[in-house]
Amino acid sequence: MKITHLLGIGAIATAVIACTTNPMTGRQSIQMGQLNPEITASAVQQYQQTLKESKVVTGAQAQMVKNVGNKIKSAAERYYASIGRSSDLADYKWEFNLLQDNQINAWCMPGGKVAVYTGILPVTKDETGLAVVMGHEVSHALAGHGNERISQAMIAQGLGGATGLIKSQKVAQIIQTIYTPTSQVVLLKYGRSQESEADEMGLNLMAMAGYDPRQAIPFWQRMEASSSGARQPEFLSTHPSPATRVADIQKDLPKALEYYKTAGGKI
Repeated sequence: MKITHLLGIGAIATAVIACTTNPMTGRQSIQMGQLNPEITASAVQQYQQTLKESKVVTGAQAQMVKNVGNKIKSAAERYYASIGRSSDLADYKWEFNLLQDNQINAWCMPGGKVAVYTGILPVTKDETGLAVVMGHEVSHALAGHGNERISQAMIAQGLGGATGLIKSQKVAQIIQTIYTPTSQVVLLKYGRSQESEADEMGLNLMAMAGYDPRQAIPFWQRMEASSSGARQPEFLSTHPSPATRVADIQKDLPKALEYYKTAGGKI
């Protein structure tokens, strides 16, 4: 698969740079709003191609993935509706699929296209562990991290204020710096600040969906243990150190537990 196919952009029109504030975390980021339709459309194309080239699993485990995904999705929709920002999710077309692959990984493309690999299920162990993973990955999409990474690269190359059409060769060069091929799909390399934000946001989303956020700590401990004596799982690349992650989760737990209680969870 050619790297240029990821966004499918022969040319990108003038991009408007804006400072975006995440309503759940308060983190600000620079994102080019006009990139979103192109990014989302290309993500759909890439996702469909990935499903064609992969073994899509059916049965009880696949249904669990869909159930957890739909609960996380519904929680996000309720939250955004409560703050008057339902329009932020208007273009999301959610899909949740389990793919046969031994990699310890999962991902969510812009626009809500989610894949979970069977290799991560022994680490998640149960539905709550899976909710940690899916909440985290969905948060990357909701926070616009794909747009942010591309916008950062374009600004760094002096393309932030470009007018007219940007040559596809330039776009390909940008994409190659922030995406990495994994199996049949090309995955985004997120920075540590984005991974930390996805941790915080995902913790809240799983709690809103009725999953105990306290279980995030043992999940990440299991994930770290899974890399002992072997290559680090792709799911952990560029993530904060285990100690930092646990400390951050403990700091964020009180807020998440409030969401959990509101969702009917027992403290």
